[in-house]
Amino acid sequence: MGNMYGLWLKQQRELAGLTQQQLADAAIMTRSHIAHIEAGRRVPSKEDAWRLDCALNTGNVLSSFLPQDDAVVADYFEAALQLEQQATEIREYALAHVPGVLQTEGYARATLRPVYPPRSDEECDRLLVTRLDRAKVLADPVTPVMWALLDETVLQRPVGGPEVMTEQIAHLIRLVEDERVRVHVIPLGVGTYHLMQGMLSLMWFGDQPPVAYSEGMSIGKVHDSPAVVQRLQGAYDLALSDALPLKESLALMRVRAKDFGHHG
Repeated sequence: MGNMYGLWLKQQRELAGLTQQQLADAAIMTRSHIAHIEAGRRVPSKEDAWRLDCALNTGNVLSSFLPQDDAVVADYFEAALQLEQQATEIREYALAHVPGVLQTEGYARATLRPVYPPRSDEECDRLLVTRLDRAKVLADPVTPVMWALLDETVLQRPVGGPEVMTEQIAHLIRLVEDERVRVHVIPLGVGTYHLMQGMLSLMWFGDQPPVAYSEGMSIGKVHDSPAVVQRLQGAYDLALSDALPLKESLALMRVRAKDFGHHG
């Protein structure tokens, strides 16, 4: 999100003569959460913003001018991107493409091309750098804990061609074998199941309630309502129960990589 909101919050806190910890205590939040909001790394929930308004006697300013989570991925993914960098646990679901944080360069470039109106090479390169930077969250060998739930069609559609798909699936296999990411595949034989409406990310944090991010055609939204997040978590769990176990998913990925390798 833009940092004007966070800078204004910091200004109001300092005018009130409060430290981050004192404001956190008054608003029933953690100090680190306040710090993330002031630095522009987090979007507060509506309830958090209301409590901040009450603690700072700012009327309804912080509640009324919350940065928009559902702007339309440059803009509409911005809030989710910031949250992704702070999460301690991430669970992804993908129906059409490998989740962005797990994409190889060739695969990512192929997914950025088919849009209307067409993107320039410069714009594609800029978006590619941003997408590949997301994978840096996996540099830590432990955090975030990451699961990926993939529809089998993700492994069948030749995005970028056989060579790109072979490399992409091999990347997923390495992450699983290194025990960095758990990947479960929902086989085609399952038929319909929960979550088929679009893409979903579930994120947990050490200092704030979990959130969810859903995405469809040219629209994305961060959900922080506890009831909505709980409902989406339940749908994810039900879909996961339809997926293949880890070892069987890994075996299927090896088969798909071998198939694409023969056509490369």
